[in-house]
Amino acid sequence: MTQSKAGQIVWHDLFTSDRERSMDFYQHIADWTYQVERATDFAWGGGEKDFVLALLGDEAGAGFAVTPPRHKNSWIAYVEVPDVDAALKHADALGGEIVRTPFEVPGVGRNALVRDPLGVLFGLSLSRHSFPVPHRQFGPEVYVGSGDQFPKAFYAELFEWQMSPKRELERVSFSGPSGDVVAVQYASTWPRRSNPAWVPSIKVTSVSDASNFAEINGARLISQGADKAARAQGLVLRDPDGALFALEVG
Repeated sequence: MTQSKAGQIVWHDLFTSDRERSMDFYQHIADWTYQVERATDFAWGGGEKDFVLALLGDEAGAGFAVTPPRHKNSWIAYVEVPDVDAALKHADALGGEIVRTPFEVPGVGRNALVRDPLGVLFGLSLSRHSFPVPHRQFGPEVYVGSGDQFPKAFYAELFEWQMSPKRELERVSFSGPSGDVVAVQYASTWPRRSNPAWVPSIKVTSVSDASNFAEINGARLISQGADKAARAQGLVLRDPDGALFALEVG
């Protein structure tokens, strides 16, 4: 890990029941290309299996895997930490729930899974690869929930995230130790009584063009800001396989 990565979202896993369909869908949405790697001890189920990396130029910011048992079709974001084991203990002490204890991904790094105090799943990661933080592929992660709920003290203690003092375009921003905006909260865009979630913000040239393609090909629009400027910046959708994702102009 380099110090500049600390507190930043460095990876996403997509769990999908139809990997080929998901690859085709997101290739058209985000202009990603793919690289298939053969794992001898696959992190999600063991044994020898293929793992798909999503690439944009020199960035590899996501991996596609067939949904493992006890998980659902979804995206999972991983936040860089200097010590996964210590961060997991800290998260537990702060009111989080340990979902998966630390595990090694050869050539990638050391990871763990945890839920925040509101039950939202995310990953911890210590990178052991040379890929940069995937800023060209992804914008700030989107936290969606009911009303203004967000466990800011939990994330401030765990990752040193700081909340912006003002709301812009119906959102609150959170910056990491480097000063980069790593996450945003769109409280007003999410239907009431919905479970909160972290949603990846995929960068596209045109939100309207990408969302039109997505809906024609089986995605469903979940929510959008009431403000016209906010709608132009980003939308939250459910992909054809049921995973939530957001679109953002990049």
